[in-house]
Amino acid sequence: MTKQISVLCIVTALSMMCAACSDNNTPNAAASATKTGSGGGGGDAKPSDGSGGDGGAKTTAVNGWLHWRGPLQTGVSLEKNLPEKVSLSDDTLLWSLDLHGRGTPVIANGRVYAWGYRGEGKDVVEVLACVDEETGKTIWEKEFADFLSDVIYDRYSIGAPTIDPDTGNVYLITSPGLFMCFTPDGKELWRHSMMEEFGRNTYPNGRTGAPKIDGNFVIVRGVSSNWGGEGPPRDRFYAFEKSSGQFVWSATAGVGPPYLKDSDFASVFIESRGGKRLFYTGLGSGSVVCIDGRTGKPVWRFQEGTGGINASPVLDGDILVLPHELNVAAPADDPLAAQIGSLIGLNVATTAGKVEGGIREIERQDIEVWRDKDIAMFTSSPVLVDGRVYQVDKKGVLWCVESKTGKKLWSKKMGLDQIHASPTWGDGKLYLPMNEGKFYIVKPGDTDAEILSEVDFTEPGAKVFCLGAPAIWNGKVYVYTTKRLYCFGKKGGNAEGLPAPVAPEPAPTPGEAVALQIVPAEVLLRPGKEQTFMVYKIDANGVRVGEAEDVKWARFVPPTAKVHAEMDADFNDAGVLVAKDDAKASAGAYKATSGSLSGTIRGRIVENLPYSEDFEGFKVAIDHPTDGEKFAYPPLQWIQARFRWEVRQRDGSNVLAKTTDNRILQRAITFIGHPSDSNYTLTADVMSDGNRRGMGDVGVINQRYIIVLKGNYNVIEVNSNQERVKESTSFSMTPKKWYRLKTRVDVADDGSGVIRAKVWPRDEDEPADWTIEVPHAHAHPNGSPGLFGFSSDEKYRVYIDNVKITPNTK
Repeated sequence: MTKQISVLCIVTALSMMCAACSDNNTPNAAASATKTGSGGGGGDAKPSDGSGGDGGAKTTAVNGWLHWRGPLQTGVSLEKNLPEKVSLSDDTLLWSLDLHGRGTPVIANGRVYAWGYRGEGKDVVEVLACVDEETGKTIWEKEFADFLSDVIYDRYSIGAPTIDPDTGNVYLITSPGLFMCFTPDGKELWRHSMMEEFGRNTYPNGRTGAPKIDGNFVIVRGVSSNWGGEGPPRDRFYAFEKSSGQFVWSATAGVGPPYLKDSDFASVFIESRGGKRLFYTGLGSGSVVCIDGRTGKPVWRFQEGTGGINASPVLDGDILVLPHELNVAAPADDPLAAQIGSLIGLNVATTAGKVEGGIREIERQDIEVWRDKDIAMFTSSPVLVDGRVYQVDKKGVLWCVESKTGKKLWSKKMGLDQIHASPTWGDGKLYLPMNEGKFYIVKPGDTDAEILSEVDFTEPGAKVFCLGAPAIWNGKVYVYTTKRLYCFGKKGGNAEGLPAPVAPEPAPTPGEAVALQIVPAEVLLRPGKEQTFMVYKIDANGVRVGEAEDVKWARFVPPTAKVHAEMDADFNDAGVLVAKDDAKASAGAYKATSGSLSGTIRGRIVENLPYSEDFEGFKVAIDHPTDGEKFAYPPLQWIQARFRWEVRQRDGSNVLAKTTDNRILQRAITFIGHPSDSNYTLTADVMSDGNRRGMGDVGVINQRYIIVLKGNYNVIEVNSNQERVKESTSFSMTPKKWYRLKTRVDVADDGSGVIRAKVWPRDEDEPADWTIEVPHAHAHPNGSPGLFGFSSDEKYRVYIDNVKITPNTK
């Protein structure tokens, strides 16, 4: 019998911020904070610990395959009577859906929610499709265009939606970082643009992952460079109230360069331990971490190697098992023992380690229980069943290993290699897709495994890959390929074989309050707007004790802040944060106190349009640690500005200068407005150092399009993804000469649009004609204005000055 482990369903991958920051074309349940009562803090296990809001309206019982990793977080189905043989040529194939995919569908209440993509070139869109479980007929679908991402080679939809076990609502994060909540009928409840609100980065590999639900929290992850203390690029987690989209906490548990080498889309494994809700996972920095799921506070970290850990872990008692393909440094006493990749077992119950920077750092000898250097895997996740781990390695070998000891029981060659696809266990069988486009049903034994069924999805003249884990529900097995989604099994369901939902854990008894938890924890306001808050008392385990009373608010500057700034807003007597009509662009923090308890929030104000910045208000007085020149930090409220830009003096005035001291941050995609901004003209003066053979790239971002002068190529380019929307025309740029760049995006009623830009020497008159005009059939209707800079050589900075954003009048 499959071991049932109580779990909590969380969100990976990446998402964030107060709903006041949502795109303006979307209904938003959290434009201002709404009071929410205490609720559960669990997920599939649904512990009712008060860690969250009211969870939204309840529906009939929601049962199904609700998350990428299944009901136990281990890739295991509890169903019986599942198929032993399937084929593309008989009645075991119930239907297929013409939608490319690289992830896993989720299923509930007779509906399948598939995340995929379709189209070519400029017309590629990611698609969330809701189809009928029995027929595959489309009920509704939503399309999302890529924007400002680095995704290449159609590496879209590498992840999965997630279904809320309380309401049936569906959560999704897209490749460029739109994090959204939909009702089962497809009505959008709220969204966040994680890139524009929290500085979430994208990567060429496109790995996005899946949200996870923990009671009334929904959690996502991503490598981000936000503002202030969260400006350094790190692999972070973000928790939101699942009903309203209000931001609750962020967690930064990993280290940065040189260890932060990769994005990470691994799911987290959540459990209750010692009264706390804890989750475990690997990071893009090569760390394995434990984080408090109620507060986001990091608990411990173990630095396993260099690179990203992208496989999702499984937990058997105290032993956490996960594979990786990291560079693992050799110990000092054995310099030849360096390796690449392992399957490891770690003791999460260890109390060893030294607390540094608020997190317990654990050494290898204090946490490692076992290691197998023969089993290396980059992204495929293990399955845990009755003390045995089933793992496919990068060479296409299926291994069976004892979870507690690491003892290898057997192995079987299944394919040439493996990438993302993971096996799924059900009814004593492994359902196993392989990268090369084949799908197997395998019956594991004590010493070997028997192949019961094989399906070849490959097509003549076309490349077909299997990159997602199968989903199992109601007698059906779902397998995604890069061409179609297939549904195998039997018609009419599997009433005798269906399991009951995983039972909720008992609600914990709250202890004495020790701190305040404030929701939302971060806000984005415009002048003339306001934000209300819920202030909760929490105990040492993060359990909400109740609402705080007699809350007092005061401005707060973190002791580690590089910029001692304040947000241009004030709390009124009712505890509402108000930005007056004339509030200036700014950022800062506040501390709330209730008796001896305290907590903090932070926020930003971005001005209504028109907006301008000439940088003359900055005091250029800080000695730079690398070249000794004077500089000032960039505007605090800008996203992804810190470490990428500085204010320096040039040609007799203050200008924004691209940093050149960190090659990892040589590119800047910086957002200076609100994600809902649209129909505006953005003008800036731009310049590059260098010579005729060596210059940087400099430009602006208008409505999710980058308009950039590329000095080394003598062109002006419009792009929104280097493989999707990218057009250029000739323009010869002279180094150390200022140019004026003017841009606008015009969107028609049918959704098509034209991106227009003109550029001319700053000391000359504006030309009448546009330098470049780029049509786009699926134009972006909105997007934060921003700045773009790329210094390919540490000697050649790029510069920006006199930024002006004005609403279009026609």
